[in-house]
Amino acid sequence: MDGAALEVVRDALDTGDPLPGTGGFAGEVDGRLVRDVLGRYPLFSERGDETRWSTDRTDLDDPVRVPPGVARDAGGDEVVWSLPEPPVSPPDEAIGAVRDAVSTSVRDVDSENLAVAFSGGVDSGLVAAGVPDAPLYVAGFEGSHDVAAATAAADAMDRELRVVELTHDALRQAVPELVSAIGRDNPMDIQIALPLYLTAKQVSEDGYDRLAVGQGADELFGGYSKVVAPATDHRVEADTVRGATREVVATLPDQLERDVLALRAASVEPVAPLLHDRVVDAALRLPAELLATEDERKVALRRAADGVLPDSVTSADKKAVQYGTYAARELDRLARQAGFKRRMDDHVGQYIRSLCEE
Repeated sequence: MDGAALEVVRDALDTGDPLPGTGGFAGEVDGRLVRDVLGRYPLFSERGDETRWSTDRTDLDDPVRVPPGVARDAGGDEVVWSLPEPPVSPPDEAIGAVRDAVSTSVRDVDSENLAVAFSGGVDSGLVAAGVPDAPLYVAGFEGSHDVAAATAAADAMDRELRVVELTHDALRQAVPELVSAIGRDNPMDIQIALPLYLTAKQVSEDGYDRLAVGQGADELFGGYSKVVAPATDHRVEADTVRGATREVVATLPDQLERDVLALRAASVEPVAPLLHDRVVDAALRLPAELLATEDERKVALRRAADGVLPDSVTSADKKAVQYGTYAARELDRLARQAGFKRRMDDHVGQYIRSLCEE
């Protein structure tokens, strides 16, 4: 069982508790395949033969994803856990709960053979603060936003930062490796996974086999612009901040599968303290004004970071990784240089598939 003791998962099945105090889990228990409610670890079975399964899709001939919150056996899939809807907490209580949950989770991280993926924002800053002796890594092309932001933040925190400089050759080599590992070739997934994968490869080469990441913070704490005014935003169906945030949280299983498979393909195991059940529970209780407003996103998480991180890190704006590292821009450039022009349908996707055919 990945991520949790077998006894804990059995108890969660018996009680129906979707947040039993783990950082996620996936595996087999008593003849059934189970995956936690947020899908924090990937899990697959062979199509037509549930007795063959793996957490690595490349181990199977025709892998079929086990959905989050599901128990699978020969009889099919049964939903055994759903994301809870706890009552909203008063603001002061809610911020205190987030502060306690985050500080406990990041302090509990074992720093042995650990590095930290660091972009210079509040998410990775809080993770880094919990492991003060771990080296910080940032990836990006020369002049990219993430490298500049991480450099400034590491200086403010008086921490060692190692820069993984992305190159065109590195992208070309990594693309087919990633496609094989994650089973996806659409440009968005590849652009997002490339900086993470190449960071992990360098981390592994430097002798570390675990990488602490800030995954989950944007989804749980209102980090996306589309949750700010959902009633007028076509990107979400909900018309409230809390409803839109739950929609975004529901995208986590798909994202985490991609990220975990990418990291493992680089021989690195992810550590995601901001996805621990205690953090998830605290985030689900936040009132709308502590998630996102017109002036600020991830409000409660930033308040929880007060006194822990320098103000410049707590308030730092974050770009999506594919843009902050220039991975999307440079993959587009490579596609056009290879003859896949923007007027063509899905020109970057066509380029990605061409690299996989070489």
